[in-house]
Amino acid sequence: MVGSAIVRLLLDSRYSKLRRDQLILRTHEELDLANQAEVRKFFETEKPQQVYLAAAKVGGIHANNTYPADFIYQNLMVEANIIHEAWKVGVKKILFLGSSCIYPKQAPQPMTESSLLKGVLEPTNEPYAIAKIAGIKLCESYNRQHGTDYRSVMPTNLYGPGDNYHPENSHVIPALIRRIHEAKEEMEAQSIPANLHSVNIWGSGTPRREFLFVDDMAAACIHVMNLDQSIYEANTLPMQSHINVGFGEDITIRELAITIAKVIKYKGSLTFDSSKHDGAPRKLMDSTLLNNIGWRPKVALCEGLKIAYQDFLNTHKLSIREK
Repeated sequence: MVGSAIVRLLLDSRYSKLRRDQLILRTHEELDLANQAEVRKFFETEKPQQVYLAAAKVGGIHANNTYPADFIYQNLMVEANIIHEAWKVGVKKILFLGSSCIYPKQAPQPMTESSLLKGVLEPTNEPYAIAKIAGIKLCESYNRQHGTDYRSVMPTNLYGPGDNYHPENSHVIPALIRRIHEAKEEMEAQSIPANLHSVNIWGSGTPRREFLFVDDMAAACIHVMNLDQSIYEANTLPMQSHINVGFGEDITIRELAITIAKVIKYKGSLTFDSSKHDGAPRKLMDSTLLNNIGWRPKVALCEGLKIAYQDFLNTHKLSIREK
């Protein structure tokens, strides 16, 4: 999702002067980033000038709880392979994409960059968080030892075109879009009255989360990558390579679900299963540093959800046709 958005914006004249033939693109089928030999051959052959490291194994609470070994192993291997092999062929600039889950579960809100490693992580996604922290420290360590300019951005929860709508392994917004859409279809197909139909949602609905439209994230990535090194270093903390990218406001999961239901025009009720994991009680990023160096989000949540829902409908129809 993020990689596709970065490509879209790199080819948009409002954000970049690059041509498509100046981008080096590979699908997962063409290049296994967890395979060191394949990554080494790729960098020795292509020798790119800049690298956007957006590839990762990601998922929601259920996926993180079910596949912790996959999450820590695959993410560690991808970032270690890319950062090391890029350095070996002389790549001076890398932008590594982390995650807001790097911060402690009880980090003061909103979370600042200085909160890193100041407390215990949220247990439900600790393996993924540790892998992302390792990526930040890889960037910092190569900068210290080899004089590279490897930067890290920590996005809040992302959504938008290209998202994963898997019923079990997706993040909260695509999961809710799919479940509420399917509930609407069921209610209409079976002529069930709205007052007799409901969607059950994982958790209490009380945790607060921040959401950023993926094209805003892509714009932030290009902005940070192209900042003059002196400006970037002057606006980040000593020996730090990471900077937060957030929307600036958060919302409860209950409020989010209600908003998605309105976008989809689902008229049934929403119920919440408080026996399920909630995760961290609140996750709001402090994006002051990035705001101070010229970037702010543009897409409001309701507007972004409408675009995301249309993307789901397009994907959903394609899936039906393929079957």
